[in-house]
Amino acid sequence: MITDGFVYIAALIGIAALLIYLPKIWKGKAADVFFSFAPPVVLIYLIMMVLCTLKVWDLGATAPTYSALKNPILYAMVFIMLLRCDMKKIIKLGPKMLIGFFSATLSIGLGFVVAHAILGSLLGENSWQSLGALCGSWMGGGGNMLAIQAALEVSEADMAYAVVMDSVCASFYVMFLLWAIGLSKIFNKWTKADTKAIDEVGASLEAETKANTKPVTFQNIILILGMGLVVSALCQYLGGLLNGLIPFFDKGTWTVLMVTVLGTVLALTPVGKLKGIEEISNVMLYITIALIASRADLAAIENAHWWLLCGVIILVIHVGIMVILAKLLKLDIFTCCVASLANIGGTATAPVLAGTYSSALVPVGIVMALLGYIIGTPGGLLVAKLMEIF
Repeated sequence: MITDGFVYIAALIGIAALLIYLPKIWKGKAADVFFSFAPPVVLIYLIMMVLCTLKVWDLGATAPTYSALKNPILYAMVFIMLLRCDMKKIIKLGPKMLIGFFSATLSIGLGFVVAHAILGSLLGENSWQSLGALCGSWMGGGGNMLAIQAALEVSEADMAYAVVMDSVCASFYVMFLLWAIGLSKIFNKWTKADTKAIDEVGASLEAETKANTKPVTFQNIILILGMGLVVSALCQYLGGLLNGLIPFFDKGTWTVLMVTVLGTVLALTPVGKLKGIEEISNVMLYITIALIASRADLAAIENAHWWLLCGVIILVIHVGIMVILAKLLKLDIFTCCVASLANIGGTATAPVLAGTYSSALVPVGIVMALLGYIIGTPGGLLVAKLMEIF
């Protein structure tokens, strides 16, 4: 059993590194099928939970190390992640794609509120907190989920339910969308959609992406990392002050909101164009996931079937609303599917889905998914409060 804090952190990062590198070693059709259901981010969470359940490390002895690192790294990661979210690129998506994206966001939020109202008593006393964190993920990405978990102080054991629901329901939903996008001709004819604007936006974003050929330098890496850690420390300090002055939100929520605003604003400056932002934010995301999952005990999961049913209800409501809006607003299937997956799957899967429709539209999937990073945290927090009320 590991009791030393440094050995505990070294083990977490070492295991996470091996799992992230696994797709580069294991290739082929079998690997493609396996990683479509269990990408590295899910493997990290599940394996860390298994090791925690097997008592590989002492939770009490390693608690000080965990507490000292988790939130500071998390806030720095959220800030760095948001530096990629350039609103000027997002505006280029045009009104129909933005309408599609926000329709997906609102229908997902409604699905969470309705599903919790139906199954809340079966999911557990504070299930609204775990579902609120997962809603942040399904509106944005894993970073948003972790930010909301910190803001609402959701325990790692409670988050285990949400992770199981996310990994199972989201994996099957990606498969459904990959099938659905193949029905583009039938769907677009039914909704009477015009796809000319999408093709033009895709070509414009692709040209802009290819033009940015600056290399990642160690100066960039240390600058981005330094900014992230300083912002994390500053916002935690200010979050404590604001909580004392305006107790409407607790310290964690104030901290997350300030980090979100700072990251979104600085993304519009030259800081947002620094090469290395994506790489560093991904490294910090995986480390944070490993840390959080290392405190989740699988032995505590007893009613996972109700959580899976909750996920199905949310997705059925979401898809139903999106189909109705597509008909009313004449939205094409690309806009609907990519908007949906940009919310639920984030930057890992939305570009893949966009690429199956047209390789020129991959940048559209990326930019749309980045928009989710901006709204995922405040949106998830709002939905969490609504679930608490209802």
